[in-house]
Amino acid sequence: MRLNEKQVQAIKTALTVSYGSDAEVWLFGSRTDDSLRGGDIDLLVRNAPEGEDGFKRKIKFQVEMEKRLGERRIDVVVEKSGDERLIVRNACEYGIRL
Repeated sequence: MRLNEKQVQAIKTALTVSYGSDAEVWLFGSRTDDSLRGGDIDLLVRNAPEGEDGFKRKIKFQVEMEKRLGERRIDVVVEKSGDERLIVRNACEYGIRL
């Protein structure tokens, strides 16, 4: 995994601030492969509270991460109840829970 402990803690703190303590965050994509270099940070948020404020929570999460990590390219996918999207299935199967 190509994130250091400080980056992992920053992401987890931003997650808790934005989604609460029940939410989980998974790293997926090229950052899970130590043999690669560069690349954006791809994150899957699981067990996020559902409701009308989902978009606001996602934006808040991204803003909180930027405060803690600086400006970086970070892609966030939020899993919804019964989500069958391929990106969600792949992130769950090959990703790393932070």
